[in-house]
Amino acid sequence: MAVIYATLIIKGKKVIGDVPSTVKDQVVEILVEMDLPELAK
Repeated sequence: MAVIYATLIIKGKKVIGDVPSTVKDQVVEILVEMDLPELAK
């Protein structure tokens, strides 16, 4: 589920605030690993 949210954030369909708290940390980790930490703010 975290990968799906990260993909949607990268595509501009969602923002980090839309991500449920249960997977938010994983999504942030994925975005940072992809050198996109600015999308995790």
